Amino acid sequence: MSRQDYIFTSESVSEGHPDKVCDRISDAILDALLAEEPEARVACETFATTNRVVIGGEVGLSDQSKLREYMESVDAITRACIKDIGYEQDKFHHETCEITNLLHEQSAHIAQGVDASADKDEGAGDQGIMFGYATTETDTLMPAPIQYAHAILRRLAEVRKSGQEPTLRPDAKSQVSLRYANGKPVEVTSIVLSTQHSDASQTSADIRAIVEPYIQEVLPQGFITPNTVWHVNPTGKFVIGGPDGDAGLTGRKIIVDTYGGAAPHGGGAFSGKDPTKVDRSAAYASRYLAKNVVAAGMAERCTIQLSYAIGVAKPLSIYADTHGTGEVSPADIEKAIAQVMDLTPRGIRSHLQLNRPIYERTAAYGHFGRQPDADGGFSWERTDLVDALKSAV
Repeated sequence: MSRQDYIFTSESVSEGHPDKVCDRISDAILDALLAEEPEARVACETFATTNRVVIGGEVGLSDQSKLREYMESVDAITRACIKDIGYEQDKFHHETCEITNLLHEQSAHIAQGVDASADKDEGAGDQGIMFGYATTETDTLMPAPIQYAHAILRRLAEVRKSGQEPTLRPDAKSQVSLRYANGKPVEVTSIVLSTQHSDASQTSADIRAIVEPYIQEVLPQGFITPNTVWHVNPTGKFVIGGPDGDAGLTGRKIIVDTYGGAAPHGGGAFSGKDPTKVDRSAAYASRYLAKNVVAAGMAERCTIQLSYAIGVAKPLSIYADTHGTGEVSPADIEKAIAQVMDLTPRGIRSHLQLNRPIYERTAAYGHFGRQPDADGGFSWERTDLVDALKSAV
């Protein structure tokens, strides 16, 4: 039986964190290419440091002669991302930073394994294992620590961008520790928040006075108690931030992007990858399946694992674990999953309608636990498989 009484911690980082700046740029470039060609193959990586952004990777188009034309927009896309995030620092400014674009054609050897042909279906873009998870501990069926860590930073970004808190700056990190009793979160034992600010005279106490009301606002009533330990800007001043303070890379925040450590992770990052890459699409499908299993009342917690081989269409394995909370056996859930959804790369993309420019918005505050958008964004957060799963078991 799993532990029922414990403390668990998760962290999040803001859209202005150096790694998240890079995730945003990579996903914005992906969106631009998918808007022009829904079947585009993209593997875009970004590196950012003081006054410099370097973009590299591979792009596969039906007409590779158009690649140069598309690449002319990369500079403007990158600067628009940096501007929207809010960077106008002397050493990292959307107008003046140097941008180097090294994107090039996709390898023909990778393409031959992935592309569909007369005698085979479209294969997975790589080998790998992907995990999805869901739990009843929040309304979004997400683990509470990561959900609340995201909510804190999202709210602080809102008041920063609106001008309500003019001294806050884009770079920030949060960390929330929750005490669980009888398997349910009941109180916050500690909050860690480090946020960049513009006024060098501001102390840690000054920053806490600014941020605490917003943190109180987004956490459940009663979760913060007199015993909650606060660490706000614990090192003191945090004026130099973003890629000027620390270099950033695409794909370095995979636990922030998923479940905050509350569930396994296959190891693959998401941002900058088109949905033929199962690192991304099958991770979304795994979350979708786990969430629908929990929403159907089959378990209070569910982990789904899918595995793939490069160039092979069907998953090599489907695994379900209900962590002792199941109303239905994991073996029956596995059989039902295979019945209700085509888990080939093309099947996932079709079912979740992933060949659309919906990825830039995923680059900060988590890929999961978000509300599905009217244009198809976060389609993997729908619970429209509930009836089919119930019928299948």
